[in-house]
Amino acid sequence: MPTYSAKPLEMEKNRKWIILDATNQPMGRVAVETAKILRGKTKPEWTPHVDCGDHVIIINADKVRLTGNNKKDEPIYRHTLYPGGIRSVTRGREIEKDSVAALMRVVKGMLPHNTLGAQTLKKLRIYPGADHPHQAQKPQDLA
Repeated sequence: MPTYSAKPLEMEKNRKWIILDATNQPMGRVAVETAKILRGKTKPEWTPHVDCGDHVIIINADKVRLTGNNKKDEPIYRHTLYPGGIRSVTRGREIEKDSVAALMRVVKGMLPHNTLGAQTLKKLRIYPGADHPHQAQKPQDLA
């Protein structure tokens, strides 16, 4: 029996919309679950080189929390690509300032760093509150 390999057109027809509620959830747990669904690793027909995942809507991103003793004080570094251009901000400050961007950055780090990862990230929508404009897609609650 040959190994099954998913085709991109087959996967496009079978995409679902899934809602994740981030209220009082640890940021890492939300990101891991989101990355698994976006990649399609929860499906039996998962194929590594094909985008097999579903669309994910994360609501209540402002209510996500950090766990651990020093996670809020942990610095995040980035560089502007100019000499002496290193910038840092703490995780707690990043979430206070823009929780949507913080959650997007964490999920992006868990996806492949290539064109497949970029294509996969386009299926993620994050909203700070409980309202979202995707009712027409009939999203399913992940229980």
